[in-house]
Amino acid sequence: MWPLFLLIIAANGTPVLLQTLLGGRWSTPVDLGLRLRDGHRLLGDAKTWRGLAGAIAAGTLLAPLLGLSPMLGAAAAALAMAGDLLASFVKRRLGRTRSSRALLLDTVPESLFPGLGLMLPLQLTALEVLVLVILFTLLDNLASPVLYRLRLRRRPW
Repeated sequence: MWPLFLLIIAANGTPVLLQTLLGGRWSTPVDLGLRLRDGHRLLGDAKTWRGLAGAIAAGTLLAPLLGLSPMLGAAAAALAMAGDLLASFVKRRLGRTRSSRALLLDTVPESLFPGLGLMLPLQLTALEVLVLVILFTLLDNLASPVLYRLRLRRRPW
């Protein structure tokens, strides 16, 4: 469970780090500006191809250091980003603005998707997946204000 936990943290932190380091460079939105019938963006400007590619690269490179295959690392990062994209999609449908807070929606899919998707290859139990989701949610809620004070996040959540 712990290697997956670290991969999820790396996948979720990499887009934030890239935004801090690169600003708006190479930040093409995943949805390419598409608006749906409800008038809201599909995902929004904060979900970029740079962040997605960076997260998957981070997972791929970190996995061997944790004793896992690069493909498993890429899969963990891709599943975490799929959860993040789903959360963004739902938030747009609910009329929430970019980077608005939605307590569980902001963390559960990002940790649940990789937990469930890699449950068999990593031989995780349902309890371990639940613990993974809870720990990631707690870590995100504790670390976000600190990252904000360090100017690594734009908002304290």
